[in-house]
Amino acid sequence: MPVYDYRAQNTHDSCPYCCSGFEIMRRLADPPLTHCPNCNAPIIKIISAPALGRSKSKLDDRAKAAGFHKLKRVDQGAFEKLY
Repeated sequence: MPVYDYRAQNTHDSCPYCCSGFEIMRRLADPPLTHCPNCNAPIIKIISAPALGRSKSKLDDRAKAAGFHKLKRVDQGAFEKLY
């Protein structure tokens, strides 16, 4: 399920929960929230960067464990074996 970020439209009429912004996990089929779950003040959805969860070091570790080799280009037509 994706995580959505929300914050208050108007900071004067809202609670600290929605003034500072909050994250909530919702299904894609659910309609977006329009009011704060705590104080019922109007809120807006904020666009945030996705968390992809891929790490190059873990990919290298898995490839090495599977018996693959990684080569680094040193010169024109010459390669050095890293693992």
